[in-house]
Amino acid sequence: MNRTKDKLGRNEPVLGGWLMTGSPVVAEVMTAAGFDFLGVDMEHTATGLEEFHRIALAAKGSGCDLLARLPSCDPVAAKKVLDLGAAGIIVPSVNSPEEAAQAVAMARFPPGGIRGASLCRATGYGADFAGYFGSHNRNVVVVVMIEHIRGVERADEILAVPGIDAVLIGPYDLSASMNLAGQLDHPDVRAAQQSILDACRRNGVAPGIHVVPVDPDEVRRRVAAGFRFIACGIDTLFIREGCRRMLAARS
Repeated sequence: MNRTKDKLGRNEPVLGGWLMTGSPVVAEVMTAAGFDFLGVDMEHTATGLEEFHRIALAAKGSGCDLLARLPSCDPVAAKKVLDLGAAGIIVPSVNSPEEAAQAVAMARFPPGGIRGASLCRATGYGADFAGYFGSHNRNVVVVVMIEHIRGVERADEILAVPGIDAVLIGPYDLSASMNLAGQLDHPDVRAAQQSILDACRRNGVAPGIHVVPVDPDEVRRRVAAGFRFIACGIDTLFIREGCRRMLAARS
């Protein structure tokens, strides 16, 4: 069982980094830093399968789970990142129980899903095919993103779908869908997030949030509020924050 799945099963918070640059060097640094998982953003970046392969090689042996945020709810994309060694998938813009069921199915082998089997990197190119195939459906992490007000309105239906490990709120897209783009502290946006959190509790699914600013106090507040799957910052912001701190020497 991977670290993320294990800790979520014990209702412990998992903290993950977020990779936008697609750099295997940055991925190597971040996976060694102590995060439980590293989310590789393939939706809003130029990161493709070749880059993901290099990232997977860089992360090998780190103990940090590699999760791919897919471009869409696409079975082909899911199959390819899992074949390359992803520990799980993060599926964006899930607004219905049908999309949630698709997200679960495309992450799992039959009879529990629709993922195709092969002698891929994840199986050691066939050396551990039986072991990987036999344990994968238990171990794979499936995270669905609710990031639109339509998804909020159907949150209980979405979270009732078996096989979802966590829900990740996309705060910026959610606020934009409410015509409040970027107003993350607006009472209506906060209320929508609370609605998802409440639905997670009713359905036994770990609630998640992306704390974008480099702010450990905000991470602590979110954990105290009940969130358990937390993406922390962005690699580009970590770099920018480091630059700003060094350049403060000018003043």
